[in-house]
Amino acid sequence: MNRRPPGLETVKAVQGFLQFKAAEGLSARTIESYAHDLHQWLDFLGERDVGKITAVDIRQYLVYLLTEYEPRRLNTQNKKKLSPKTVRNVWVTLAAFFHWASDELEIPNPIKKVPAPKTQTPPVEPFTREEVEAILKACDYCKEANTNYRHKFSMRRVTGFRDKAIVMMLMDTGLRASELCALRIGDIEMQTGKVTIRHGEAGGAKGKKGRLVYLGKTSRKTLWRYLVDRKDGEDPEAPLFLGRFTRPLTRDGLRQLIGSLGEKAGVKKAHPHRFRHTFAITYLRSGGDLFSLQRLLGHSNLEMVQHYARMADIDVENAHRRASPADNWRL
Repeated sequence: MNRRPPGLETVKAVQGFLQFKAAEGLSARTIESYAHDLHQWLDFLGERDVGKITAVDIRQYLVYLLTEYEPRRLNTQNKKKLSPKTVRNVWVTLAAFFHWASDELEIPNPIKKVPAPKTQTPPVEPFTREEVEAILKACDYCKEANTNYRHKFSMRRVTGFRDKAIVMMLMDTGLRASELCALRIGDIEMQTGKVTIRHGEAGGAKGKKGRLVYLGKTSRKTLWRYLVDRKDGEDPEAPLFLGRFTRPLTRDGLRQLIGSLGEKAGVKKAHPHRFRHTFAITYLRSGGDLFSLQRLLGHSNLEMVQHYARMADIDVENAHRRASPADNWRL
């Protein structure tokens, strides 16, 4: 028996899909992403019976996103179209919706005839040591001021200690932006350097899977210097990093901070995730192994970790020359 009401509007089917995914326990961020992509698609589609949507309709929408759609951005000077990766993510959302609709509403699945848009993995660009040093230096002082009444001068930044601690933690742990912003003071063991990424949505981890990462001595010293001035610096439930108005630092706030520091330091393409790339490649080049790196980064498989390994191939080759068992044992 067909359970689909005759002439069910796509907008109502989307509402059912989002409710279903929320009941499955998906994170609020994932639901918001689904809702954004699907409502944008509905604006393009118009009022339609969900059972009458074809593969041609889906292809037309994907082509529109790639060629005509103009994203709304805070930076009005940025006129770039959507990247192929972003359009592929929209395809993934539509695929999830139509797979659900096919099972739940017993309608044909048009997405089966629409292959996922092809994308190329962009090259990973880690920071150089000089770039990280420049960003750390940019944490100390504001931009140089020019006045008519006195010599040029620079003032110390009020958030300097905090910003240095953030940069050092990103560099030393490879945390995602959401994970760093979700940290509480009690998640850090200052004596050992152990950092607990909590399970569940509160921990900010992808897939809600918590894990342990570690801070070195230099990073712990920098973090201690920031916390010692905080009135709540010993409150285990207090947010580790505060943003404006003593509220927890947000992902957008972190992104803007790193971008601003990069601009002041003359470092292009400065963003939080680039520290994650830098951590991974530097870890491998310093003798770390793939499996421990996978655990530290919180990846469910080795695919991305192997991508980092390919980036560090020249170092692996040199390491093998130094550590070859056959050569060292003189067999």
